Amino acid sequence: MPPICITGCAGFIGSQLSERLLGEGKAVLGVDSFDDYYAPEIKRNNLRDCLATKRFHLAEGDIRDGRFLEAIFRKHRPRIVVHLAARAGVRPSMEKPLLYEQVNVGGTVQILEVSRQTGVEKFIFGSSSSVYGSSPDVPFSEERTKPEPISPYGATKLAGEAMCDTYHRLYGLSVTNLRFFTVYGPRQRPEMAIHKFARLLTEGKAIPRFGDGTTARDYTFIDDIVDGIVASLALPAGCETFNLGNSQPISLTGLINLVAVQLGLPVKTESHPEQPGDARKTHADISKSQKMLGYIPKVKLEDGIGRFVDWFRQQPGT
Repeated sequence: MPPICITGCAGFIGSQLSERLLGEGKAVLGVDSFDDYYAPEIKRNNLRDCLATKRFHLAEGDIRDGRFLEAIFRKHRPRIVVHLAARAGVRPSMEKPLLYEQVNVGGTVQILEVSRQTGVEKFIFGSSSSVYGSSPDVPFSEERTKPEPISPYGATKLAGEAMCDTYHRLYGLSVTNLRFFTVYGPRQRPEMAIHKFARLLTEGKAIPRFGDGTTARDYTFIDDIVDGIVASLALPAGCETFNLGNSQPISLTGLINLVAVQLGLPVKTESHPEQPGDARKTHADISKSQKMLGYIPKVKLEDGIGRFVDWFRQQPGT
């Protein structure tokens, strides 16, 4: 049975997708560089259960290294690739735009090229709601909303989609672009809002609030995102783009208050100016995903935050 290749397998989304597929009896070829964007030991711990399964093979290396990719693809012969590896984060991308271009665009082209050369049949690309950027057309629709990225990160994700679409047109590679809307839940990266807020509140520190608190995000629980990715595996051959969101935005102030309530702690904030690159609002139109993927987000934000808090309290040092 050819394995499903998951790049970025040790990350927040990749590790939980790997576990889901292994639980369904599938084989997984995991690829990860364990870079230092956040502590590599966190990512290694994410893979603890996967590594205990014989159907999981871990290949450590950089997606920018074409020789490394060709060697593992020719050895394991995956027929499906779920490409989640990326340099993440809107604000850091403004500090290191060249690195983001090299990893998120160059690395994606390397994966696409080795996929073409080794007979991969289906390519699923982990994109982002950041491609919509400052577009005033909300809720964001895959077919009606013009992408207007306002950060290098968002621009690299849109460029990655364009390369995927090009490989479909040139070589017939079946492509699915999945635009994730602010994913949260257990194993969320330490710098992301909900995790950061929980840590600061637990330490008795103030949460930095950028702007007046009215900016809003469409937070989507990790299990719903994994459901959407798994559903995309069954799509017939073609080239499609889908939003995977919760379609229930919440303001920054509302989110801070919700995290504090779930922790049972008082709120302390400190005001800062709005940050360049941050969108005013994200809101997913999921009608296409509902129709073609059967995607229906099941986890309400209040319940998801509660599940995150339960996990957070079990982490060392909290």
